[in-house]
Amino acid sequence: MSGKAASILADLSIERIGEMIDLFSPSMDDFLYVWDMKADYYQISSTAAERFCMPADRFHQVDEVFKALIYPEDYNDLMEDLNSVSSGEKDEHNMEYRWVDHNQLPVWINCRGLALRDEDGSPHFLIGCINEIGKKQKADNVSGLLGQLSLKKEFEAASTGRTGFILRIGIDDFRDINENMGIEYGDYILRKTAECISENITDSQQHFRVVADEFAITDLCGGSIEKAVALYGRLCASITSFIQKNHYEVVYTISGGVFPLDGSEISYQEMMTLSEFALSEAKRGGKNTCKVFDSDNYEKYKQRKELGRILYHAVKDGFKGFEAYFQPLVNALDGKLSGAEALLRYRTPDGNMVSPGIVIPILEESGLIIPVGHWILRQAADACREWQNYIPEFKVNVNLSYVQVLKSNVLEEIKGVVAEYGLSSKSVCIELTESGFLETNPHFASVWNGLKEYGILLALDDFGTGYSNLHCLSDLKPAFVKLDRTFMMKALRQEYEYQLLVHVVEMAHTLGLSVCAEGIENEEELIRVRSVEPDYIQGYFFGKPCDRNEFFQKFFARESIAAS
Repeated sequence: MSGKAASILADLSIERIGEMIDLFSPSMDDFLYVWDMKADYYQISSTAAERFCMPADRFHQVDEVFKALIYPEDYNDLMEDLNSVSSGEKDEHNMEYRWVDHNQLPVWINCRGLALRDEDGSPHFLIGCINEIGKKQKADNVSGLLGQLSLKKEFEAASTGRTGFILRIGIDDFRDINENMGIEYGDYILRKTAECISENITDSQQHFRVVADEFAITDLCGGSIEKAVALYGRLCASITSFIQKNHYEVVYTISGGVFPLDGSEISYQEMMTLSEFALSEAKRGGKNTCKVFDSDNYEKYKQRKELGRILYHAVKDGFKGFEAYFQPLVNALDGKLSGAEALLRYRTPDGNMVSPGIVIPILEESGLIIPVGHWILRQAADACREWQNYIPEFKVNVNLSYVQVLKSNVLEEIKGVVAEYGLSSKSVCIELTESGFLETNPHFASVWNGLKEYGILLALDDFGTGYSNLHCLSDLKPAFVKLDRTFMMKALRQEYEYQLLVHVVEMAHTLGLSVCAEGIENEEELIRVRSVEPDYIQGYFFGKPCDRNEFFQKFFARESIAAS
């Protein structure tokens, strides 16, 4: 600190400095403060007391307040820096650390201050400024647009009964642009996209960059959904024109989400959430399109989220509500039971069974399919061990998700369960779908080959659906091919598809593969499918999926009584 600064400020009283803080604070986003280190008194901008865990904007017993205000992990480092100021080692305090808010959540701040000393060199005042360094910016220098805080201010300043729309715009696969062309080029694309938006909006509309590759256009003057969709179309045309003028150095598209404002009361945060959902729907729908917010779809989305939360707690609670169901697999020639497919079922706490078509995608998206998949494998192995007392060659089929393959050590898990339950490796057949995606993945190939080397039987499930391709059979060499029910039903009803089915089965047999026909529900279908000579049959005609006890009663109870 210079002698001149000391002479100017040394005569100021703490009261006078406090008045200056009160004077300037209303015109600042940051927080001014003064700490009278001799009187153990602290004063800060009044808005700080609303934001952070402090009793008021002025207080004594500073150290006690600091212990509650400063994030515990940062307290000792702060005290060390302040002690160096007190000792005269330095005059300036400049440190980034965390305060806590009224919810006890950490907030990163930068605290700067200048020590004013008495003539004997002891510190009297520490005067400075605090700002939140993690706070969202009001403007964005990359795109040249105002930021999310400015959007919030405009939205909240608008009169009640807002009508119009919010159009959220997102650049599709923007990460690819950054990875392939570099971050600087990505910034260039952001600027050009912002320019395209500027060229197409009206004087009554505003545009902002809200986060990453997303922009928001506001129309709070009664703009219709049709106008929002038309605006999106003009933006797409402008971007296409820019791409052409840029000689196709990079080709990209945008997606849009429209949230209509119909005059209903809605908070800024709710508006952002719902408009983001509309944009996400466009992204999930294939990108390069615009979706208008749909309340029914949003309710379904929230139900999926809630179910995901329930499933998470079910897994933590020892897989409560999950059940292992079994459907018989029979020999095609004599109809005798040869094995069963283990199927996952889930029952909510109120007793309702949820469709696997809903549950399994949620488990896969969340990663919960990994522990649940291990659980169902153990249930299947335990049942198989019991039922081999009645049919020594009994086999159990277990479905494996691509998430388990890619994100867990599933090979060792399967080998471990087989060994734990004392089964032969040939007693377990692993069914995999999504082969069109997985076969090109090196890790998948490693798992697939590892299972084959261990002796685990492998089946390509749902063969005959859109992704199937014939080289799967020769490249992957599974033990079984399971023919999809849709494919089977067409083949049983139409001559062309029937002949295709005949050749598929012949080809599989030529390659040494066994064939299982799925979805057989009546005797007419059974007679027809037996004519193509599959090895195994599965379907409601022989039994619907049921729990372990019911399966035992249907297929083994009489043998159990006879044995006793």
